[in-house]
Amino acid sequence: MTSAHLVNPVTGRKAVFWDRDGTLMEEVHYCGDPAKVKVYPKVPEALRALKQAGFLNFIVSNQSGIGRALITEAQYHAVQQELVRQIGEGLIDASYFCSDAPDVPSLRRKPQPGMLLEASAEIGIDLSASYMVGDKASDIECGRRVGAVAILVLTGYGRQQTCVRDFTAGDAAAAADWILQRRHVR
Repeated sequence: MTSAHLVNPVTGRKAVFWDRDGTLMEEVHYCGDPAKVKVYPKVPEALRALKQAGFLNFIVSNQSGIGRALITEAQYHAVQQELVRQIGEGLIDASYFCSDAPDVPSLRRKPQPGMLLEASAEIGIDLSASYMVGDKASDIECGRRVGAVAILVLTGYGRQQTCVRDFTAGDAAAAADWILQRRHVR
């Protein structure tokens, strides 16, 4: 996509793009079992507060386990359904995933910004007024590539990451609190 597909900042909506594994739910290596889904504490409340403040919540997730034949797409969807059930209906506006393996050229696999650009084009998101929250350097770089504020959480793989980010939060709830505190700044 070219910059012509980006939404006018005056009319676009603001969003928070969330990585899934290690950010909203506990990291489970190539999770294909809904019984292993455990949402981090305070995530539902944090997402609800963001929605009430006018943010859209999106999940953008690399799922190379599908491309590597470690899990099926049906297993991904079952895990995703359980995650949304635990978070609460209506708190996630849309979910995007990329099943490409790391060795496959991809415009959607983070750190490439394809999933964010797709959401922007489909729903009308002002990416420069939005946030990307994740536990990996690839999440942070993805957000930075579209001009979003990039927040690293220290859950999942977060403590092991070396990357340039705009803010570091202990977890998803702390990231949401920080976003809400500065929502009028941007």
